[in-house]
Amino acid sequence: MSLKALVFDLDGVLTDTAKYHYLAWKKLADELGFYFDEDINELLKGVSRINSFEIILEKNNATTNFSATEKEVLANKKNEYYKEMIEQLTPNDILPGIVPFITEARNNGVKCAVASISKNASRVLELLEISDMFDYIADAALVKKPKPDPEIFLTCANALGFDPAECIGVEDAQAGIESIHAAGMLSVGINVTVTSIMPDIVLKSTSELDFNKIKNQL
Repeated sequence: MSLKALVFDLDGVLTDTAKYHYLAWKKLADELGFYFDEDINELLKGVSRINSFEIILEKNNATTNFSATEKEVLANKKNEYYKEMIEQLTPNDILPGIVPFITEARNNGVKCAVASISKNASRVLELLEISDMFDYIADAALVKKPKPDPEIFLTCANALGFDPAECIGVEDAQAGIESIHAAGMLSVGINVTVTSIMPDIVLKSTSELDFNKIKNQL
């Protein structure tokens, strides 16, 4: 099959908003008197908001401290902190190599989509001024199951009208790589800390993205 679509994760692939997620979780954790550091933050990559909060609670032996409703309220509070912080994003925050890579893909007739677990994906793309580079955006508001479930990547493939085998997913997290493979797509891993499934194409950074090399993998 020929390459018909590229499906990109957002955080850590198109831009690095990880620092804002970290700072927002850190602010909430400090308010609650919980321990939170960069090692715990690494465990949250590619994980949904509520599941991220569950990990923080587990690390603090506090899994039963809050009701389901209270957990939802606190996770949303973190999101409000995050939304305030990302307003400072500009096109200068697009990761190296992304714009020329997507531009070349589109010039070759390849559709592009975003598969992000963040409900703020559209706003981030607006701030980066690259919304028009994508034919479809799937976020947590559109899917019920978080990565590593394949739902979000399958949603993108279906929306674009292609078989998953004609698509390649680009991710920076292990959960995302598992999601891509479960969807039946090939994967490009950007600086992924591999704990289970190895990406089909391993890159150290987005600056190594090469359209012709990736196209020829299908």
